[in-house]
Parts: sequence; structure tokens; C-alpha cells
Amino acid sequence: QVQLVESGGGLVQAGGSLRLSCAASGSIFSINAMGWYPQAPGKQRELVAAITSGDSTNYADSVKGRFTISRDNAKNTVYPQMNSLKPEDTAVYYCNTDIRDSSGWRRNYWGKGTLVTVSS
Repeated sequence: QVQLVESGGGLVQAGGSLRLSCAASGSIFSINAMGWYPQAPGKQRELVAAITSGDSTNYADSVKGRFTISRDNAKNTVYPQMNSLKPEDTAVYYCNTDIRDSSGWRRNYWGKGTLVTVSS
């Protein structure tokens, strides 16, 4: 059973930092690009950062210069480092990726999310 689990969320003051993680586990053959999608209350999820299996990264303008995403392929884990946090960054953060399992099946997976709250 393949799973994605996010962690690292919490309460932080504006200007502070948090390091999230998203770990994939199970019978994994390969993992595609991984993306992070914050969902603020009453809003849709939006992609703000992504990293490919080859470590190429992309960021939304809203987080560019503040968020950095890295990847440890040996641990099947992605780490978004969030700096200079703003109250508007408050959201549940979800990771998403396509995973091919050891049977050869490829599926899209979402984690259950981790809550980030930024106080002013």
C-alpha cells in the first residue's frame, strides 16, 4: 500500500520559518515530480512549488524567494523550506505526485495534509 504522509506543520509568527516534509512509503518503483498545494479556508488548492525527479524546481510567484523545495530520492521524501512566512500562507499543505508501484501500476496520490498557521 503506497502512502504519502506530510508532516512539519504548526503555528508560527509572521516572518518565521517552517520545514515541511512529504514522505512516500510502500512498494514503490518510481516517483514522478512532487508538488505542494496549500489550501486556505474557502479556497481551492493551488500549486506553489514542485520538484522533479531530476531536482528541477518551479515556484509560484507568491512564494518565489521565500520557499525552497528539496528532495531526498533515497528516502522518497520532499522537503519544502518555508521562510519569511506571511499570514496569507496559512493553509493546509498537501503534497501530490504520481507513483509507479512495484507491480507497475501508476497512480496519482495525495497526502492528508499538514496545517500551517501563521499569526500576525
